[in-house]
Amino acid sequence: MATSATALACGSSGFRSGLFGCPCSGRLSNAAGFRWPESTRGIERKGQLSTCRAEQQQDWVKQVGKALWGRGLPPGALVDVARQLWGTGWQVMMGQLAPSGEKGAYDRPQSQFRGRPVPGAPVIPGNFHLYVATTCPWAHRALIVHTLKGLDEAVPLSVVVPGLNGLWEFSSGRANAAGAAAGKFVGTKDRANGQSRLMDAYKMRKEGYSGRATVPMLWDQGSMEVLNNESADIIEILNSDFNELAKNPGLDLAPSLLKAEIDRWNSLIYHDVNNGVYRCGFAQGQEAYEAAVEGLFKTLNMLEEHLAASRYLCGDSLTLADIRLFTTLYRFDSVYSILFKCSKQKLFEFPNLYGYLRDIYQIPGVESTCDMPAIMDGYYRILFPLNPGSICPVIPKSSESPALTQPHGREKLSKVAVGAIL
Repeated sequence: MATSATALACGSSGFRSGLFGCPCSGRLSNAAGFRWPESTRGIERKGQLSTCRAEQQQDWVKQVGKALWGRGLPPGALVDVARQLWGTGWQVMMGQLAPSGEKGAYDRPQSQFRGRPVPGAPVIPGNFHLYVATTCPWAHRALIVHTLKGLDEAVPLSVVVPGLNGLWEFSSGRANAAGAAAGKFVGTKDRANGQSRLMDAYKMRKEGYSGRATVPMLWDQGSMEVLNNESADIIEILNSDFNELAKNPGLDLAPSLLKAEIDRWNSLIYHDVNNGVYRCGFAQGQEAYEAAVEGLFKTLNMLEEHLAASRYLCGDSLTLADIRLFTTLYRFDSVYSILFKCSKQKLFEFPNLYGYLRDIYQIPGVESTCDMPAIMDGYYRILFPLNPGSICPVIPKSSESPALTQPHGREKLSKVAVGAIL
């Protein structure tokens, strides 16, 4: 799956163009105590305002309400009308953000581009370009594989960030010095096509484009075409198709002997966990929500039991299935448990799953792909229908780097050290 440029619905559904809220200026902090990290301050974007438009609208509404009713509550009739209007508006917006079936269950759209490099064709540095975003779990998969394989020279990448209107945008060009100094991936210019928005990069296709602009996206610079924007395909391509130029060609995250097992895990984890959290958060009916929650936690409990005796999903070997699971687990306590109502248990309450999360986080290179402040901003400030006030909560301790770098003890389950694999 992929994430669209027009609503941090992540996965192939993604952002809907210019519809929900606007990220605040890097200079702002909120009443909840969340202060923008140094890595995100001082970044200039075209048209960026000193205050969030949503906050300006809230101030105007407060002034009108105070003039009409003072500090008391508005009349009950008005509350009823407001409830009906908001409910109708919410249904309309959620219909755009997250298409659903008759019972309100989230129905994720399919990725449009599913091409692959020509087998046997010479690998030319820079012939393919990878577009990613650190906020999106689907793009995060591709970024991790790209990093572990050492594909910087073979497949250059550009990093997009959520813009003022929910569109994926490229950096204005001023480097995020603090983020870079911390070893994090930060927003960049469009290093392949020189565009200001991801949608404009999609439109560079010879046939043009009018669909959803999603990440990750693998661009074929030679033919000026979107090769693929399905994350499951892209991580396989990055793992196997560029070994001639990879700095770590010996790392195989999808060995043929484990293919059947990897496929089995992928199928289960995608439906109940990767997409399962979105089926919870984007459910438009109580029955659909409760069914999604039940499926999610049933699978998490099964994974907890499995990981009690197995270091990774397929034993001693880190595979693409682990990376697909990791990017959801990393966001669980900070985003999905709160914003998506996956509230039955926190991830840290699953000792094996939480240790597994820390184990993968501590693999050399993985931490540099993880930017929790950017993730929190991307979800809480952009997904307006789920968080109309745009208030961003503080990062839970279980999701902070000091907690994730604590000893996990899972090496005792493995016969082969991860360092030997990577």
